[in-house]
Amino acid sequence: MTMIRRFAMLLMFCALPALAQASDPREITWEVLAPPAPEIDNPFENLSYDQMDTLRQILWFEADLEADSENAEARAGAAELREQLTAEGLDVDALFAARIKIMDYREAAATAVNDDLIGTTVRLPGYVLPLEYKDRKAVEFLLVPTVGACIHTPPPPGNQIVHVMYPEGIAVDGLYTPVWITGTMIAQSSVQDVGYVDGQAPVVVSYSMQPVLVEEYDWE
Repeated sequence: MTMIRRFAMLLMFCALPALAQASDPREITWEVLAPPAPEIDNPFENLSYDQMDTLRQILWFEADLEADSENAEARAGAAELREQLTAEGLDVDALFAARIKIMDYREAAATAVNDDLIGTTVRLPGYVLPLEYKDRKAVEFLLVPTVGACIHTPPPPGNQIVHVMYPEGIAVDGLYTPVWITGTMIAQSSVQDVGYVDGQAPVVVSYSMQPVLVEEYDWE
C-alpha cells in the first residue's frame, strides 16, 4: 500500500465520527428558536398605574389632534395631563421616545433567529398548518408550536414558526396535525399568506426547512 493511499484512508477514518455526529439530529424545543434577548432600559417599570394611564390618555388626545388639529378639547386635555406628569418629575416626550424604542426592540426580538441552530440538523415537534396540497397531501406548510396558532389566535412571533417545503407530502387530517420534522434549520425571513374563513392574512416567518423526514407524532 502506497504512502498516499495510507494517508487517504487515515483521513477517511478520522472523518467518520464527525460525519456520524453531523447526521444525528439535535432534538430541540420551541424555546431554543428564540435567541436570548439582551436587557433593555425600561423607564415604565417604575411608573405607577395612574401615571401609565395618564400617558395613555395623552396618546389618545394627541392621536385625535393628528386627525383634527382644530380639536380644542383634545389640545387642552393633552396639555393639562402633560403638565400634571411634568409636575411629578416625568419627561413625557422622553417616555414616548422610549416607548417607540421598546416597540422596535420587541419587534426585532420577535423575528431574531438563534444563530447556533442555523445549518444544524434538528428534530422539532409541532403542528401542521397547511399552505399547499398535492394529491391530498400537504407539501408546503407552517410548523407552529400550538393548536390554533395563526387561525384561532394571533400568530406567534416570527421566530416561533417554521416554513416547511416537503415535496414528498404528508397526509393531514384537517388543521394542526402533530408531527416531528427533521432537517437542516435555515434562517429565511418570509411572509406567508394564511387562509381564514373570511380571507387571507400575512404571517411573518423567520425560519425555513426542507426536511429529510416528517413523522406523525402522538402527543398523548
